[in-house]
Amino acid sequence: MDVVIYCRVSTDKEEQATSLVRQEEELLQLAKDKGFRVCHIIKEQASGFDLERDGLLELLEVIKEKHISAVLIQDETRLGRGNAKIAILHCILRENVKLYSISHSGELLLSDADSMVLQIVSLVEEYQRKIHNIKIKRGMNRAIEKGYNPAENLKNQGVHSGRSRLEVPVEEVVKLKQNGLTFSEIASTLRGLGYEFSKATVHRRYKEYMEENEVASMEDE
Repeated sequence: MDVVIYCRVSTDKEEQATSLVRQEEELLQLAKDKGFRVCHIIKEQASGFDLERDGLLELLEVIKEKHISAVLIQDETRLGRGNAKIAILHCILRENVKLYSISHSGELLLSDADSMVLQIVSLVEEYQRKIHNIKIKRGMNRAIEKGYNPAENLKNQGVHSGRSRLEVPVEEVVKLKQNGLTFSEIASTLRGLGYEFSKATVHRRYKEYMEENEVASMEDE
């Protein structure tokens, strides 16, 4: 099983630096005892209340992009403190990555309180996804009611369709705006067509397009 070792201390004091070394040694031994293959070792000195940590961000990137099965830590407080800890635990566990700790001599066992909070967070996320999908559907229906026909308006339909398209279809944005849709509704409509763009991106590209056309008109005059 491929694993990542994550070590953290809160300050750069000498005794804390010694603790960092000890964490790494103990976690390497835990990996050896469990027959794990250590693919990455991350060590940092930062507050557990801080989410803006280079080591933490590297950890989240590694487990998302690599085939990592588990993260090895001294104990759950090494990941974070307070609300930061809950947020980080959620980010790791939703990637189907297990946690092993020295304190548990194996797989980390969450407290009942932490487990309950994580269940609530997962439930909230599920409903956020449902609301997001409802907004997409609503935006699409409103666009169609106002005469927008994706099959006719979108170029290269079926050739480079779906999420592979990176460019904002700005001419379609203009048409939808002229039909009275808000930028939020336009973004939702485009997401329903496979375009993953935020409201801010759609607004920016619309503004750029209109400014470019205004400059072109002035030059023609």
